Amino acid sequence: MNFGTLVIAAGIFGLLSFTCLAVAIGSEYWYIIDVDEVFNSTWEFTSSHSGLWRIYEDLHRVIVIILPISLVLLVFGGIFGLVGSLSHSYCILTAVATYFLICSLFTLSGVGVYVSYSQQTLDELRRLESAELLAHVHVSYGWSLAMACLSYSLEVATGALLGMAAWLAHGQRQRESAATPSVA
Repeated sequence: MNFGTLVIAAGIFGLLSFTCLAVAIGSEYWYIIDVDEVFNSTWEFTSSHSGLWRIYEDLHRVIVIILPISLVLLVFGGIFGLVGSLSHSYCILTAVATYFLICSLFTLSGVGVYVSYSQQTLDELRRLESAELLAHVHVSYGWSLAMACLSYSLEVATGALLGMAAWLAHGQRQRESAATPSVA
């Protein structure tokens, strides 16, 4: 692959990562609770879904801080990535590649904390409700969580592509300096 292809692919992946994370943060399908219809008609428990913005407990606050921070960091990464790719700077591209990998850790941390929070909530529900009731309630993660996970993967791919572009820029600089005759 050549330098231009790598930075264009990194830019597209970075933009897709930002879009996926923005959609995930703004949507309300992180957690889905589905109640059997027969059971639902005899009891006042309805199917529902949950997002990041409905619950305000301590562990949940961590999630609604980490994921938006990751989104903002992606914007800055995109700006610095553009500067690095236009300048063909090994140092800037290496820094931005590392930056994207760190951003991916923020996203992964937010997703991990959400999954942990959801598991604790489900364990609490199991403790409070009977097994017969819970047999009619099906809990799963929704497409919002899948979008956040996809964003994480795209952030890692962006970092890897920018790292490869930095390596190509470094090799090109070395070839250019080797080809330049020294003045004695």
